[in-house]
Amino acid sequence: MNTAPNDPMIALSDDYFDPLGHALADQQPQIPEETDLWKLLTMGYQLRQIQHPAIDTEVQIFLGRGDSLIRQLRKGEPYLYYILQEVRQRNMPAEIALLPGVESGFRPTAYSRHGAAGLWQFMPATGRYFGLKQDWWYDARRDPVASTNAALSYLQKLNKRFDGDWLLAIAAYNAGGGTVARAIRKNLEQDKPVDFWSLDLPAETRQYVPRLLALARIIDQPRQYGLALPPIDNDPRFVKVEIGEQIDLKVAAGLAGMNAEELLQLNAGYNRWATHPEGPHYLLLPADKASGFAEKLAALPDDQRMRWTRYHIQRGDNLGSIARKHGVSVQALMQANHLRNHRIRAGSHLLIPLSTGASLAAFNATPNARRKLRYQVRKGDSLYAIARQFGVRITDLKKWNQLASDRLHPGQKLTVVRTM
Repeated sequence: MNTAPNDPMIALSDDYFDPLGHALADQQPQIPEETDLWKLLTMGYQLRQIQHPAIDTEVQIFLGRGDSLIRQLRKGEPYLYYILQEVRQRNMPAEIALLPGVESGFRPTAYSRHGAAGLWQFMPATGRYFGLKQDWWYDARRDPVASTNAALSYLQKLNKRFDGDWLLAIAAYNAGGGTVARAIRKNLEQDKPVDFWSLDLPAETRQYVPRLLALARIIDQPRQYGLALPPIDNDPRFVKVEIGEQIDLKVAAGLAGMNAEELLQLNAGYNRWATHPEGPHYLLLPADKASGFAEKLAALPDDQRMRWTRYHIQRGDNLGSIARKHGVSVQALMQANHLRNHRIRAGSHLLIPLSTGASLAAFNATPNARRKLRYQVRKGDSLYAIARQFGVRITDLKKWNQLASDRLHPGQKLTVVRTM
């Protein structure tokens, strides 16, 4: 999704849509409980009857990818149950639950070259419009729960704007409501049809909608296409656990009996070594670990929730010497204390984030848990703009990519490392 917000609300059930995806009724039949999530998903399809050569083309493209499609679907295993339950609760077409597969390959840490992030690929401004908090500590666009609820609200809003036409709503999610509205006006002025297939939309959007429908068709008929879907049981993979106040993520991982990387897979929204001091105050935990975590958290003394200390700066100190003394990096010190440069003043205090230190290999976690991203340089990009977009330093960008100068060229691939 590469859009800014426009304007919508609810659509409805499989048997109540015409071939263009228009809602014809406002009741969704009761769906019996199934043990297989794929079966439950396809039982909620509402756009199955739509046929078009563009869908056939996208089916063949998917099939041509071989095992990569199955690997992509397997990545959705931690999130699909939650997403599908939210989609069903809103009486939306179940095909919508597959949209993160098209947007991000079911990866909450995915970033686009345009700056979109998360399972649902929210742009920063669109995310903020739908209440997704984004700051130094936390990016709700990468939070599976927060981003799913925002994306479904956005899609409902678009569906209402386009009179219950789900294809137009999905197209608008990709291209923007204004783009779709302008294409409709153009066709009306020329006395042409205004269904999705007849509109003059960007090439990416003309592929985007049939790609989703193609993925839904393959999952509906895997045997016909010679595929075996990865098994996913119809059970919750995670539960939302309230934590009350800020907690160090490595402490939380220890209480849950997990390592930090496992915890971060479900809680990718947190940017640093701890949850946000002002909230959200919750963690997503595997369903079988939630109760044990809650018991241990209740017994944890308040002064053990965070692994950091305060340091009184002495005359002659510098960031390098303080970092070495405490076994942390200079970058971690600067991030923890919101320092823009290396200047410090004797008599002041520094916050020392112990969880970023090499001594904290506890819980089988790698110190300085990192996410490595790949970014493709676009025309007009600069190291300054890219560093600002990802919240890193220009000097680090140059070091990670062995750049001798600040010069970039379109198409160049850069490595960006984000540190927890």
